Amino acid sequence: MDIKGLDYNTQREKLVMPEYGREIQKMVDLAITLPTKEERNQCAQAIIQQMENKNTQLRTAPDYQQTLWDHLYLMSHKQLDIDWPFDVNEAEKILSKPQPIQHPVQDEQAHMRHYGRLLTKVFETLKTMPEGPERDELVRQTANQMKRDLMAWGHGSIEDEKVTDDLARFTDGVIQLDLQTFRFNAVNMSVENNGNGGKRKKKK
Repeated sequence: MDIKGLDYNTQREKLVMPEYGREIQKMVDLAITLPTKEERNQCAQAIIQQMENKNTQLRTAPDYQQTLWDHLYLMSHKQLDIDWPFDVNEAEKILSKPQPIQHPVQDEQAHMRHYGRLLTKVFETLKTMPEGPERDELVRQTANQMKRDLMAWGHGSIEDEKVTDDLARFTDGVIQLDLQTFRFNAVNMSVENNGNGGKRKKKK
């Protein structure tokens, strides 16, 4: 609702540097319109003093004067023609947002983190590996390791179909185990669930 005579912040231009307030922004806008560079220089110096008083925490930084002039440059939308006492060419970096940090495990692989990075790489290898005894042996070792990993992660008794389904899914359907002929190695669950892979200590 727009009521005549009332001035809402939501109806105003968004501030580039909200920490300095709208009054200082108005001073910057005025400085841009001054006819001579001498007047603009004097006005800029006065604005910097007001900015410093407004944002006193900047004084703790060793390069706070540079920061103030960078802020002034940005608040003027790069339109203030003065003799800048500092190089403000890099000022826009202040407004740039940091790039998001990539997780070491890609999103599509997060659901199989219990298999670890090594098996993730093996899955990729199996996708393009030609059929033959070498691939059959790698499939056998991979399937058995997957079963051990699932047990070590506390999944308890693992059905062979779970490993078979995962192996097919993570190799894009390239590897399809036939449980009628494939046999998993026997797994000692007490050893696998012991954390460090060793046998449990006997009670004295």
